[in-house]
Amino acid sequence: MVNRVGVLTGGGDAPGLNGVIRGVAKAAENIYHAQVFGFMDGFHGLVENKYTVLDQVNTSGILHRGGTILGASNRDNPFRYPMGKDEEGNIIWGDVSDQAVTNLTRLGIQALIIIGGDGSLHMAKQFSEKGVKVVGVPKTIDNDLDATDQTFGFDTAINTVMDALDRLHTTAEAHHRIMVVEVMGRYAGWIALHSGIAGGADVILLPEIPYDVDIVAKKIKQRSAAGKGFSLVCVAEGATEKEGEMVVSSVVADSFDPIRLGGIGQVVANKLAQATGLESRATILGHLQRGGSPTAMDRILTTRLGVKAMELAVNGPYDHMVSLQGTEIVAVPIEAAIGSLKNVKSDSEIVKAAKAVGISFGDTFDD
Repeated sequence: MVNRVGVLTGGGDAPGLNGVIRGVAKAAENIYHAQVFGFMDGFHGLVENKYTVLDQVNTSGILHRGGTILGASNRDNPFRYPMGKDEEGNIIWGDVSDQAVTNLTRLGIQALIIIGGDGSLHMAKQFSEKGVKVVGVPKTIDNDLDATDQTFGFDTAINTVMDALDRLHTTAEAHHRIMVVEVMGRYAGWIALHSGIAGGADVILLPEIPYDVDIVAKKIKQRSAAGKGFSLVCVAEGATEKEGEMVVSSVVADSFDPIRLGGIGQVVANKLAQATGLESRATILGHLQRGGSPTAMDRILTTRLGVKAMELAVNGPYDHMVSLQGTEIVAVPIEAAIGSLKNVKSDSEIVKAAKAVGISFGDTFDD
């Protein structure tokens, strides 16, 4: 009988993390009479044996809160962990995954719930191969994990962007400007696509559909000729011009994911101003998309995911993650989620619908 379960939140934060933690802890106490150990700051807490015992009291009143009461970290990979520096100041990396497994054993933890995105789920798979009974919970506002219809945090993120587009619409119209909004989405443009449609964007630029600035400029000039002297452009941070490259803002050498994107919004605004003669402004929403109170949809989804994750932690199957499939929460192999990213298809129904209402993706131009 499984009566001790661990849980951690790996990678970047997302609205709804506390909802999953709450679902796990309350289901553990109400149904399975199990104890839940929450490791602090993601995998760092697992390696350093820093934890708190979760119960009805410390998980009460957290459903509406953004962030995570356990803390998160996207730097601490137990399989490549910073061990200090050499004489030349270079970081020494080491595999401390056995230490993490030992910590679980000493605490009597029989199953580990890992809430995270692609990187965290890859580590979940590695721990499973070391004999740990692992359950995954998919988390990324980018909605780019395969094997689940939607990840939590995505709905909150697109509502945040939609609100920003609504507000920028009025100032764009008042000043006859091009407003470019840069949103998250490195390799998948789901946030830009959904929020762009919901927020009435005139142009949506995605990583999956390389764009031509001249085509975007033609679209904006066409609007001007029709008496619409302003335009809204929603661009994912990973969008690229045809034959171009992603815009990188910085490289963090000691990070598990060292490439930091950012700046494509300003690049697009500058080029459109030059090509159209219209005043352009760029707004980078950045971590605003990760913060704040989760939407009703994300609160419900995370509750269901947390409860299902606790069920799997007790009964199995292990090396699986919880997944939204249609209207049901089911278990799917972690391998299915990390095999490939879920990308926007250029010929998908939602892209065709966007084009049908006049949204340009910068790939083709119809007079």
